[in-house]
Amino acid sequence: MAMAFKMATTGMWVTDECKNSFMEMKWKKVHRYIVFKIEEKSRLVTVDKVGGPGESYDDLAASLPTDDCRYAVFDFDFVTVDNCRKSKIFFIAWSPTASRIRAKMLYATSKAGLRRALDGVHYEVQATDPTEMAMDVIQDRAN
Repeated sequence: MAMAFKMATTGMWVTDECKNSFMEMKWKKVHRYIVFKIEEKSRLVTVDKVGGPGESYDDLAASLPTDDCRYAVFDFDFVTVDNCRKSKIFFIAWSPTASRIRAKMLYATSKAGLRRALDGVHYEVQATDPTEMAMDVIQDRAN
């Protein structure tokens, strides 16, 4: 398996699949969102789930586990007050309160490396419960 990028601070590797899926979402608009997870044993950041272009933000929120950490990127399409169609990519660091301390620490220290590998993220949201990443939070950040 080819590796795309090594995160020096944690020794984690971001797989090519992560970068390729992100580029497909960014340029080809074939994904609405991508959920990433860290495989602790292999020390890899991998794609956990991909949402098709017809899926919504609610589908992304429902796909995040309630007891484990994840990273996600979401392609948010909206119309400005000037009636202009825009798209912004959000990076979400999901770290629920019910997750293990070790997982929280691992995801927190690996986040910057994944962000560097995913070139083109506009905004970042850190959430420990669903209200911190609700759709109104996303809309407020985008406008």
